[in-house]
Amino acid sequence: MAIYKMNNIDRFDRRIALTGGAGFIGSNLLQYMVPKYPQYLFVNIDCLTYAGNLLSLKSVEKASNYRFEKINICEYDILENCFSSYNITDIIHLAAETHVDQSIANPSAFVETNIRGTFNLLQLARLRKEIIKNFRFHNVSTDEVFGSLNNSGVFTEQSPYRPNSPYSATKAAGDFLLRAYCNTYGLDSIVTNSSNSYGPYQFPEKLIPLVIRNGLIGQSIPVYGDGGNIRDWLYVEDTCRAIDLAFHHGKSGHSYNVGGRNEIKNLDLVKQICRIMDELLGGEPREKLIKFVKDRPGHDRRYAVDPGRIETELGWKPKYDFVDGLRLTVKWYLDNSEWLESCISGRYQEYYKDMYTNR
Repeated sequence: MAIYKMNNIDRFDRRIALTGGAGFIGSNLLQYMVPKYPQYLFVNIDCLTYAGNLLSLKSVEKASNYRFEKINICEYDILENCFSSYNITDIIHLAAETHVDQSIANPSAFVETNIRGTFNLLQLARLRKEIIKNFRFHNVSTDEVFGSLNNSGVFTEQSPYRPNSPYSATKAAGDFLLRAYCNTYGLDSIVTNSSNSYGPYQFPEKLIPLVIRNGLIGQSIPVYGDGGNIRDWLYVEDTCRAIDLAFHHGKSGHSYNVGGRNEIKNLDLVKQICRIMDELLGGEPREKLIKFVKDRPGHDRRYAVDPGRIETELGWKPKYDFVDGLRLTVKWYLDNSEWLESCISGRYQEYYKDMYTNR
C-alpha cells in the first residue's frame, strides 16, 4: 500500500488525476498543461509499462504542481487510496494499451487495462462526485472505434461504433461505459476521439518513429500490405490543445472528434519521412529500405474524422501544417537519439529508479 505525504494539497483549485502520463500523448499533455495551469495539481498515474518513459517528463518533474504515482489502474484499492490522499477533483484518462499489433497477439492485456482499468476509474469517479460536485471525467479515445471507411466520407460524432481490432473494441467499451455512467449516475463526462497523433516522445513501435529509427540504423522499413491504408494525422501539440479545450469547456455527455484533415497513404508517408531524412542526413536514399510485409489481420483501410463540432463549439483549430509538423518530428527524433534508444534499452528505468517514491 502506498504511503502519501500531502503538503497543503487543497491549495490547488483542481487536483487532476491524469492517467497514462508517461506515455506519448500523456507526457506531451503534461508538458503543455503543467506550466499553463500552476493553480492545478496534476497527479500522473502510470504503471510504467514498456511504452511509459519518465525521461519524457524531465521538463516538469520538479514542478510544484506535479506529482508522479506508479500505480496500475487495475489495482482498485491503491487507486482509491491515491484519490483520497490527493482529494482528486477530476480525471483525464489516457492510460491504455494502444498498439493494434500487440492487441492481436495478446488481447487479454487490452481487456484488462482498457476495460477493467476504465471501470475502476469510473467507479471511483462515481464516489468522488458525491464529495466533489463538479467532478469531471474526460476519456481520451480514438477514431478507431468507428471502424473503417471506404474511399469517401468521414467519421462524425454520430457515426456508429464498428471496431475491428481488440484494441479498438476495448477503447469502444471504455467509451460506452463512460456514456452509461453519465446517463445512469449523472457523471459529468467528456470523450475526445482523436485521429492519429504524431510528434515527440512516441514509442518507436508506432509507424513514424519506427521509420525514423530504422532509417537511422539502416534497417528495413516494414510497410503493411500495399501501403495504401490511409490515416488522418495530427501533430500532438494540437491534440493536447483539443483535450485542454474539451476538458475545460466541452458539454457534458458530448464527444468531440479531433482530426487534422491530413489524410495520407502509409506508403506516401513513409516515403516523405525518408526524403526528409535524406535531406537532413545525406547518404543513400532511404526509400531503398522499404519492405512490404504481410498485411495486419483486419487492417482498417481508411480513417478520416470531421472535427467540425470542436471547431464550431470550442473554437479549436490545428496550428501545425502536416508537412511542417512532420519535419519538426523527424528533426526532434534525430536530435534526441538518446531518448529514442532509451525506449529500446530500458536505461531510463535504471536512471529514475530512486528519483520517485510514493508520496
